[in-house]
This record gives sequence, C-alpha cells and structure tokens, in this order.
Amino acid sequence: MSGYVITYFPLRGRSEVIRLLLADQGASWTDEDVPMADWFAGKCDLKKEAVFGQLPQLKDGDFVLYQSNSILRYLGRKYGIAGCSIEESALIDMVNDGVEDLRIKFSRMYYEFETAKEKYEKDLPNHLSPFEKILSQNDKGTKYVVGEKISYADYSLLDLLHGHLHFFPACLSSFPLLTAYIDRVSSRPKLSEYLKSDARNNRPIVPKK
Repeated sequence: MSGYVITYFPLRGRSEVIRLLLADQGASWTDEDVPMADWFAGKCDLKKEAVFGQLPQLKDGDFVLYQSNSILRYLGRKYGIAGCSIEESALIDMVNDGVEDLRIKFSRMYYEFETAKEKYEKDLPNHLSPFEKILSQNDKGTKYVVGEKISYADYSLLDLLHGHLHFFPACLSSFPLLTAYIDRVSSRPKLSEYLKSDARNNRPIVPKK
C-alpha cells in the first residue's frame, strides 16, 4: 500500500489533478478532508503548519509537500512522466503553466459567476485555442500534449477541461482535437475506473455557494 495522503477540502478543486495522476499510475491514497469553515475560521492547526497557509498537502510517507503544481512536478518525476529530455521537460512545464493561467481565470469567474460568466464564455475560445494548437503540433493531435507518453501536464489539462465542460457543456464544440483528447486520455483503464467511481463523483468540483 502506498503511503500517500492528500489533505484538502471536501471538494475536487486543486487536489483533483493529484488524484487523476495517482489513479492512472496505479497508486493508492487516503483523502483527509478539512472542513472549509474550520480552515477559514482559523480553527485548524494544520493551517499554521502549512508552508504558505494553503492546501492541498501531500504526504508521501514522511515527506510532506505543499502547492499543487509542486506536488504534480514531484509525482511527475517520481513516476517518470515529467519528460524524456530537458527539452520535453521544459515544454511540459510550459503547458502546465498555461493550464495554471487559465485555471486562475476560471476560479475568478466562478466566484463572480453571475456577472462574469457571459464574458468568460465569450472569451473562452481564445483561451482554449493555444491548447488545440499544442496538440496539433504533436503527431497531429493523436497523442499527448508533449512527446510519446502521458505527462503530469496532461492530467492538469484534463482536469481543467472537465471543469469547463461542467459549466460550459458546448465549450469544445469547435475544438476537435481537444474533444478527442479528453476521450482518449479518459479511456486509459485505471483512469477510466477512477473517473467512474463514487469517490470521484460524490466529491463536488467547487465549493457550494
């Protein structure tokens, strides 16, 4: 059994991409949920221990790590899915940084949903186009974002696309490569099993308002 423990709030949020990676790599983990009300009210001792006062936290045995993208890079290196060369690693970092930029915009939109939704949806094709182009440049979009095998940036992009499809079901209608990409990556056996699980589907994407 793996010693992984993911500590986060009782939602997918920034911890879900970690679960996607671990599930696909055949690793097991334990979720430790922290009530959001306790965390933001300062009633959780862990907040004082967290390096930047934020979650998620990953425990790998005695090793403790914070910051979702640092956790991704750590697991990417551990499982050999962080690039097969310096160049590939740099490109994977680039794609993941691009995902992070859009994730921040997406989060801001959610917290101002009623007033920001329309403009965000209108601008969304401009935000998604770079990812469609990136796919097209790697074996005509038939594989992953970089190289011949999956990388941690693929899990990051997949999670972001899932979130967008939840709120904007038609957002990929003009992006055939991204549409096929989601189906292709999601059909990986271990990942597919997790995506269908109650543990995944009973966990909300974002906080309930």
